[in-house]
Amino acid sequence: MPEGHTVHRIANSFTEVFGGQPVIVSSPQGRFSQEAQSISGQKLVRAWAVGKQMFLEFENDLTLRIHLGIYGKWKFHKSDVAPQIVGQVRARFSNGNDFADLRGPTVCEVVDHDAVTAVLKRLGPDPLNPNPKSVESNRFAKKVLGSNTEIGRLLMNQEVISGIGNVYRAEILFRHGIEPHTSGKKLSAEQVEDIWADSVKLLKIGVKTGFMITRDELFTKRPTKDERNWVYKREGKPCRRCGTEVRIELMAARKLYWCPTCQA
Repeated sequence: MPEGHTVHRIANSFTEVFGGQPVIVSSPQGRFSQEAQSISGQKLVRAWAVGKQMFLEFENDLTLRIHLGIYGKWKFHKSDVAPQIVGQVRARFSNGNDFADLRGPTVCEVVDHDAVTAVLKRLGPDPLNPNPKSVESNRFAKKVLGSNTEIGRLLMNQEVISGIGNVYRAEILFRHGIEPHTSGKKLSAEQVEDIWADSVKLLKIGVKTGFMITRDELFTKRPTKDERNWVYKREGKPCRRCGTEVRIELMAARKLYWCPTCQA
């Protein structure tokens, strides 16, 4: 499942390619045909994201909400002729010279302003949309410090923090030496503040590079996939920091990777 930095990158691409222009929207698959008609030909006013959710606002006050889920994918094309439809394309967006095809999203729906507001109320703060007055970081801290739930589960809860997924969860906890089974209430305010600040830092790197790089010394390089992270998908291998075997288990229905020594 794409994590928050990927969705923000896609929203940025929509702004660059389709922003301020009328967009033709169709549904080659047929499942989105009726809703596509309600926004097709309308000018794209704004493309933005909160966590793993993307919103495309059109000039007729309707918004397309998209959540890729596990199987959703985007593909952008530039062509004077409409590219051939390959596979089950839920929705195609075009301005005549550029095309964007959406396949397999969990959510693809046209909603009004009230529905958007309702979705936003459910979502936790997004590290890529931090409030300069620390309102968002305080929201995050309040949710964590007041919970008996394990921090490894809290970070996967999009109502607690938006945009963090399996990779960033494992890596952020490792970077701060936090045992993933620790309840939110048992963390210090400083630890929670550090988790938030690191989330902002790492997701910004993800938006800039397109990769989830979590080792500081590699931020300005082009590391291989195997080099990018500390513990993610390194189960059974020695910890890069201490040499202890990296563990794996299921937590919040996803694989959790951690070092029992560095995160004691």
